[in-house]
Amino acid sequence: MQEGVYRKLEEVEGRYEELERLLASPDVIKDITLYQRYAKEHAELREVVELFRRLRRIEQELAEDKALLEDEDEEVRRMAKEEIARLSRERDEVERELKVALLPRDPNDERNVILEIRAGTGGEEAALFAADLFRMYAKYAERKGWKVEILSQHPTGVGGFKEIIALINGRGAYSRLKYESGVHRVQRVPITESQGRIHTSAVTVAVLPEAEEVEVEIDPKDLRIDVFRASGPGGQHVNTTDSAVRITHIPTGIVVSCQDERSQHKNRAKAMKILLARLMELKRREQEERIAAQRRSQVGTGDRSERIRTYNFPQSRVTDHRIGLTLYCLQEVLEGDLDEIIDALVAHHQAEALKRAALS
Repeated sequence: MQEGVYRKLEEVEGRYEELERLLASPDVIKDITLYQRYAKEHAELREVVELFRRLRRIEQELAEDKALLEDEDEEVRRMAKEEIARLSRERDEVERELKVALLPRDPNDERNVILEIRAGTGGEEAALFAADLFRMYAKYAERKGWKVEILSQHPTGVGGFKEIIALINGRGAYSRLKYESGVHRVQRVPITESQGRIHTSAVTVAVLPEAEEVEVEIDPKDLRIDVFRASGPGGQHVNTTDSAVRITHIPTGIVVSCQDERSQHKNRAKAMKILLARLMELKRREQEERIAAQRRSQVGTGDRSERIRTYNFPQSRVTDHRIGLTLYCLQEVLEGDLDEIIDALVAHHQAEALKRAALS
């Protein structure tokens, strides 16, 4: 490992040990805000420090085994060679893990997610597949122990969704789902197709980190808030009160509507949650464009114009076009078994980040 990286790791370890002392200090323990800040930083450094200490132990064992290569006993030398080979492989793996751990972290990784799914080309079939994708993500969230709350929905008559927006609440939700943004294509025979022809439809998925109000400043004068009578299914109260809310952010033209709740206050709160997430996403995208458009890899940019994945029902095939991954387990994926795909995307993203770090 390069000397500069080694020095950086020693500095990280020093800060980690300093944080351990601070967390044991009575003055820090009394200050809840300070204690939480130090505890969070301590937790963030733990993986790197543990890997670094493991690397040093391996290097110490390697030095001891190399010394045994000079031993007069042939059996001792043979065993030392075997140990050196094993430890060398282990060292290489730990060094790789350390390089990944030292990569700049996405500050949004631990956030909750605003998931937006919209039917694209394909009419009713696209709306039906939008419902399938929402169910897939809901099942995945269930596997992870996350909670799903529907914020807004526009159902169709046969069980599909023109649009559905949900909050997925769980630690690390964004770190796992951020690669899902983009156009998802489905190839299958629609239920409305009488001649058995395969149709291709598309659904757009957007994954936004949930924003805190303090992160996005909104001048109340920049908002136009309209209330109106909700329409569609939902019982007698839906159509008799002006409970639906439409919020327009005048500077950007972003419009958010919510009518799922009977209470105007609750609909307004949900609409503001969606608006904040969209404004934060807009802010992030503008910043990315300013900093380095040429350095963004296709994976993880969240570019919704990109076709990222195809779900082929006749062949029970799922293909992620960004990394050339094809799996023949469509039903399992639609039941929320997404980890193999997401793990591959994470690994690819890390590999690309390591290449950029080596070139910079």
